[in-house]
Amino acid sequence: MRKLGLIGGMSWVSTRTYYEHINRKVQQRTDARHSAPLLIESLDFSQLYALHDEADWDRAAAILVDAARRLEQAGATAIVIGANSMHREYDHVAEAVQVPILHIAECVGERMGADGVKSAALFGTSNVMTESFYRRRLVAHGVDLLPPDLANVETLDRIIYDELMVGKATRDAERKLKTMITVKEKEGADAIVLACTELEMVVDVDANVLPIYDSTRIHAEKAVEWILGEG
Repeated sequence: MRKLGLIGGMSWVSTRTYYEHINRKVQQRTDARHSAPLLIESLDFSQLYALHDEADWDRAAAILVDAARRLEQAGATAIVIGANSMHREYDHVAEAVQVPILHIAECVGERMGADGVKSAALFGTSNVMTESFYRRRLVAHGVDLLPPDLANVETLDRIIYDELMVGKATRDAERKLKTMITVKEKEGADAIVLACTELEMVVDVDANVLPIYDSTRIHAEKAVEWILGEG
């Protein structure tokens, strides 16, 4: 198996989820005695929280670049960034290392394109929902994204940053997400993209009114393909 590097800590909850998904999938694809060869660079999320202007994002890019270089030097043959929002700086990080970095939105777009999804709603942090760096990757695979609802953007930011990223999943958050999904179905969405690694804590990915494309699971599956030499 090939060694994979994971840039985590954004949040620690997300890193835990990646670790579990990757190892469970490796076991399913091989046997229960195998576990994934991983290098994890777990960052301090307090340095990457509440990024507002370009200076903030430049600082975040420098932190991610340093992490990727350390993973490459330690022997990682490919790298995943364990946070949707941080893919805003994907190009800077990819240019700084020689090993491939698996883009989370590209993985999701490929899956949705293969499934023939034509219309979807995107749920995540405010920058993921409103900026082009993530949306254009899905659109390139033929997915028409519903415009972001600004009320949802505000609510999701609060749930993600104040609750999920500190490991807190509430019934109220579950109800709010279920309502949002139901509304998006009525507005014509064929599917929902969970473009936040922690949202699976409050969304039933396997049983909902619409198909759920969980970016974390899809990204982790692509990581396992790489580990097993299929990517």
